[in-house]
Amino acid sequence: TQALVPRAVEDALQERGIEPVDTPDIRDVTVEEGRPLTFTAAVETVPPIDPGDLSSIEVRRPADAVTDEGVTQTLEGLRQRAARSEAVEGRPVAEGDMVVVDLERRETDGSTDRHEATSIQVGGPANPPGFDARLIGMETGATKTFDLPFPDAYPVPELAGSTVTYTITLKEIRRQVLPELDDEFAKDLGEFDSLDALRTRVRADMEEEARASADRDVRAQLLTQLASRVGFTLPTSLVERELDRRLEEFVRQLVSQQIDPRSAGIDWPQFRESQRESATIAVASALVLDEVARREAVMVSPEDVDKEIDLWAERTGRTAAAVRAQLEKDGGMSRLYTGLRREKAVDLALSRAKIAGE
Repeated sequence: TQALVPRAVEDALQERGIEPVDTPDIRDVTVEEGRPLTFTAAVETVPPIDPGDLSSIEVRRPADAVTDEGVTQTLEGLRQRAARSEAVEGRPVAEGDMVVVDLERRETDGSTDRHEATSIQVGGPANPPGFDARLIGMETGATKTFDLPFPDAYPVPELAGSTVTYTITLKEIRRQVLPELDDEFAKDLGEFDSLDALRTRVRADMEEEARASADRDVRAQLLTQLASRVGFTLPTSLVERELDRRLEEFVRQLVSQQIDPRSAGIDWPQFRESQRESATIAVASALVLDEVARREAVMVSPEDVDKEIDLWAERTGRTAAAVRAQLEKDGGMSRLYTGLRREKAVDLALSRAKIAGE
């Protein structure tokens, strides 16, 4: 019976052309020898969707020009990352130094924590207000104890409005030494024979990213407008399923970065709720895209599927055969097909929309 009922439900839905948005609620199952299987299946569906006239969609493409100033800033960032650190002697701590300290922190409840030989960037964005001023002027080997009041609006709730006592012993002062921005610097990066060649590559990469960013912006505008064409309240199950998917994807990202989601300090209910608006737009626009694809007879070819599997294989460092086998095992081929079909529908909608700024 367990195997017969789901198959019978699927057949019945297909015969009637019904596409449920969630797993059917099956009840009143009757199985008697010599008599047909009977059951009642309650399914949630969505009303008909009218995508409307795609040529009435108007979106604006943001400017994607790359400036000389932007290229210079990127080169300066490369220079900062290539900086080396050297010990400083004969002077006290100054703004911008990297200091190595033994640090003890005692909070108002008496709890303490101690860190030995920890590095602190004087003037760094993570330092609490007033902390850097206590370090500037210290000499190597000196020890200083001071109280530091945290403002009520401090972003770390457990510290906001409290006063913490610090004891710091300065072990070493170091400073960053930046390389000259010249041909030698470009050559040290390994791919370029001159600074001009590096500058040209940086500009090309920035232009490519600017175009991609503008494409993403236009696509987001399109999806938002398509979503607005859904003239009914979305089934809660669809939105909740999309929220589940986003939560699971974020957890996978954390795990891939070797971060334990349970100890990452994330307010999961708040994170989930923060995704609700965009998840609702995603669900609504997907429904409209499916209807666009149906009306326009959008097809996904085997070559389209092969190409996408090849891209997945390249990104994950696996063979295309292994990716395909995993998708077939997990039932992911239908999701892949649906995703490709929706992307083709997006392309079709963009080809008919009015895009200002091009």
